[in-house]
Amino acid sequence: MAKKILSDEDSALFRAQMDNVILVKNDRVMLNPKTVVNEYRRESSFKGQAASVDHLLTAEDTLSFLNAGVPKSVLKKLRRGFFDIEDGLDLHGLNSTEAKRYLSQFLEECVHIQCRCVHIIHGKGYGSKNRHPVLKNEVNTWLRQHPEVEAFCSAPTNEGGTGAVLVLLFENYA
Repeated sequence: MAKKILSDEDSALFRAQMDNVILVKNDRVMLNPKTVVNEYRRESSFKGQAASVDHLLTAEDTLSFLNAGVPKSVLKKLRRGFFDIEDGLDLHGLNSTEAKRYLSQFLEECVHIQCRCVHIIHGKGYGSKNRHPVLKNEVNTWLRQHPEVEAFCSAPTNEGGTGAVLVLLFENYA
């Protein structure tokens, strides 16, 4: 096949059009990320007290949450271990107030350092009064209210099972 030769005029036009092009460093970049990501973020505040869960969970209940507008395949990938766990937090032995403070600080730091997937151990509540999983229920509510949480689900058995969750945070494209 013969090589096509561009005229000087076509070459100049091409260079002018390519002047503002930015090299893509990652093949997972979303088009117009601020518009797309913010559109799906929950408006509720992590500090809000309104519970979004209808009933209390038992120690063996599995947790699962997918933020509005996020494809179901994301939760499926999270359950199957598609995302590498980048950090973790153990809330065992903390009271509700301490747990909320630690969780809030932890998630804030994870967002700041751009962690995508984290592991949070809340326990099954066997050490609580009436062996009721207090932190499990509260973590379930708090994570649903947090604006940076894209999805979460109970961890695999070898990583805590129903006593822990894997949390997927929104990617930050800033």
